[in-house]
Amino acid sequence: MSATPLYDVAVIGAGYVGVPLAVTFAEAGQRALVVDVRSDTIDALNRGESHIEDVSNERLAPLVTNGRIVATTDYEQVKQAHAILIAVGTPLSKQREPDLSAIEAVARSLAPVLQRDQVVVLESTTWPGTTREVLQPILEQGSGLKAGEDFRLAMSPERVDPGREDWTTKTTPKVVGGIDPASTKQAADVYRAAIDAVHEVSTPDAAELTKLLENIYRAVNIALVNELAQLCDRMEIDVWEVVEAAATKPFGFASFKPGPGLGGHCIPIDPFYLTWKAREYDFSTRFIELAGEVNNNMPYFCRSLISQALNHGARKSVAGAKILILGVAYKPDIGDYRESPAEKLVHLLRNAGADVSYHDPFVPEFDGMTSSPLEPEQYDCIAIVTNHSSFDYADLVRRGKVIVDFRNATKGHEVDGKVWKL
Repeated sequence: MSATPLYDVAVIGAGYVGVPLAVTFAEAGQRALVVDVRSDTIDALNRGESHIEDVSNERLAPLVTNGRIVATTDYEQVKQAHAILIAVGTPLSKQREPDLSAIEAVARSLAPVLQRDQVVVLESTTWPGTTREVLQPILEQGSGLKAGEDFRLAMSPERVDPGREDWTTKTTPKVVGGIDPASTKQAADVYRAAIDAVHEVSTPDAAELTKLLENIYRAVNIALVNELAQLCDRMEIDVWEVVEAAATKPFGFASFKPGPGLGGHCIPIDPFYLTWKAREYDFSTRFIELAGEVNNNMPYFCRSLISQALNHGARKSVAGAKILILGVAYKPDIGDYRESPAEKLVHLLRNAGADVSYHDPFVPEFDGMTSSPLEPEQYDCIAIVTNHSSFDYADLVRRGKVIVDFRNATKGHEVDGKVWKL
């Protein structure tokens, strides 16, 4: 590597983590190279066009114009970067096992161009040990270099929450753990050039487990209130009222809300990385697995609530009923529908014979459908799956026949016999 690298960072993976990361470095005065295998994505980035909701064209274009961001499919250019940040997807297989094929593919492409004194950091969410057991051997074997001696290697898990404005890539503290103290320090220094706060941990394994703990904590607590919601349904108690009341306690309670199931890129997936790895140590993560069972069951429970509402509110069965799913994104006010519980719910209702449509201003196409106009009178039932802030819930209740509200979006507008809640 040259004495003065052309790029401060090379970000591998032009997704919801990689693009905001590159932009954050560029806005801090650093030069960022974005690497991805998708040529159409790279071409768009080089035109200043962003495909990521959290990064507008107006924000990206000036950084491209002034040369702070350059995008490429050519790994040869990575030779000219001081630090290499790997931010590619780590999904689960159909058997709910970790799929690290993207990390492995990046490592094989990176190894031949890896230079002495470069800093390599894995950002992708994964099981504890991946940096040492998967990434490090591929890089060393393919480059002939030794991690910790010839190049630095660390792990710093992404903490992106799409659509969020109060905590961004820049303002969210970064956890960093290297394979040795020098790797930790140099990787932390890379991030300190653009990120407000950096927290160092002793190993990449600790950094990997930190990310899993963050999302397991949320998955377990969401499962708790989801289970409570099912019990409250039988006890005829408003679970939303109970959660809201409990949240008035100023200590010892963190408020989590029930819902139709988990969605997004983290909570439905990350816990299973740890349950899978734990088996290697002859250990059963029963708490995590039970939470997964409860959360995965919620779309089935919600289908039953829709059936109950149609039966009692309109004297109709699900079979043949016209049902509108209101909102299919996994969270409000964004267009991201990865792992959205809406998909499972749509399939369950179709299998029961329902005529299912959806409306979502952020998602023009979903599960082979296009977003239908919001005409409440045209449907036997409207199921609120995602509570986008742009919806007029008072008008929805007034015009709709039967409303099933999984998000407490109709609070203050409830009508007995018309609005049914989780």
